[in-house]
Amino acid sequence: MKFKLDDSLGFILNKVNTKLKNELFQRLKENDITPEQWAILNCLWEQEGITPKELADVTFKDKPNTNRILERLKIKGLIVRKNHPVDKRGFQIFLTDSGWALQEQLIPKAIHLLEKATIGMENYKVAELKKMLTQIYDNLT
Repeated sequence: MKFKLDDSLGFILNKVNTKLKNELFQRLKENDITPEQWAILNCLWEQEGITPKELADVTFKDKPNTNRILERLKIKGLIVRKNHPVDKRGFQIFLTDSGWALQEQLIPKAIHLLEKATIGMENYKVAELKKMLTQIYDNLT
């Protein structure tokens, strides 16, 4: 039986993911934001007041790693933790004005990266690719 690694879907996906993450890192560096922090900020721009566990679930990170990222964002003055109104041991995460201000700077950088990555691809093919990748994910869960 033969298996060619560079023709493997998993290998290709990992290679693309690594390249995208490295490119995003370079683009966000001047704002002192990592791709992991970008993911958390992006979630909070869509919905504030969610818990660290909810953020971990949405970003596919474990809770300790998510808490570490949140601590860095707190030190940078981009988020605040507030006591959860129901779960007295829990917290909700909210953006500061500085956290909100980054939205206008960072989103265009991510959009430009994705536009670069999909040069020469029709919009419907990009949508189809996303759908297929989501199907692969769903098949594995």
